[in-house]
Amino acid sequence: MQDKSVFFTQKHVVYLTAAFCCLLWGSAYPAIKMGYALLNITADDIPSQILFAGYRFTLAGLVLLALAAITGKPIARMNRIQFGQLTLLGLTQTTIQYIFFYVGLSAVSGANGSIINATGTFFSVIMAHFIYKNDRISMNKLLGCLFGFAGVLIVNFNGSLMNFHFTLRGEGLVMLAAFVLSATSIYGKRISQTMEPGVMTGYQLTIGGVVLTAVGFLCGGRLTGFDLTSVLLLAYMVLLSSMAFSLWSILLKYNRVGMVVPFNFLIPVSGTALSALLLKENIFQWKYAVALVLVCTGIYLVNRVKKIT
Repeated sequence: MQDKSVFFTQKHVVYLTAAFCCLLWGSAYPAIKMGYALLNITADDIPSQILFAGYRFTLAGLVLLALAAITGKPIARMNRIQFGQLTLLGLTQTTIQYIFFYVGLSAVSGANGSIINATGTFFSVIMAHFIYKNDRISMNKLLGCLFGFAGVLIVNFNGSLMNFHFTLRGEGLVMLAAFVLSATSIYGKRISQTMEPGVMTGYQLTIGGVVLTAVGFLCGGRLTGFDLTSVLLLAYMVLLSSMAFSLWSILLKYNRVGMVVPFNFLIPVSGTALSALLLKENIFQWKYAVALVLVCTGIYLVNRVKKIT
């Protein structure tokens, strides 16, 4: 029997870890904007944006593989099937997903892109329903996702949202990127059952990052203006990517998809709030508080377990 006096349980560790990952990914929003400014990357220079992402993910993957090797984990012990799986995961989850996202985002506003990208949580919950018998869609899970999505809508609310329109080149590619990420996350969960999550994440980030770097460079992308500040910023993005992706892989390996992915609604909320804070905008706005309450309510509903009487 579980001791009811124990407040900090294994489930709380999962929740805090998932929230921490999403906070890290949220901090990438302002970090990317700062990186573009430091490295002279304009808003319409997609090749350079892809090249910047390639540097980030390649280095993050190499950091994870180096750490795995230092700690004695087998980084070269895999068969051809596993290597093929890792290559497919890296090309889809990192390369293709980010190309779709960057190209699509260049044709939509940041607010609309953030909202559409949040639909990935719905994709994950729906796919998990048909793949895993212990991860069925329930009324609580559906309501929780709706509350979380409402929070994303609130934090991105502005007058332009009233004139929302859908194009394949813009909104379509962002939504496709969200779908690819959702599908590959479930695929990664399956691979992680036969491989250490940190090693798996290291390979997929390295493979996907190298291809992103090559694509960005071949398409004319260039990065200039490297100095101590920009190198430190890139180092931070490498560390946040390696930490967040590896922890997320571990969470998905040992927990239900529907339990973990709703935390993704925290990413645009924390990203918008952190961007406002670092850009010295007014952080004390009603929409941040309302959005956070809605997202937290949604996460609570998704993970609420009915007591058996």
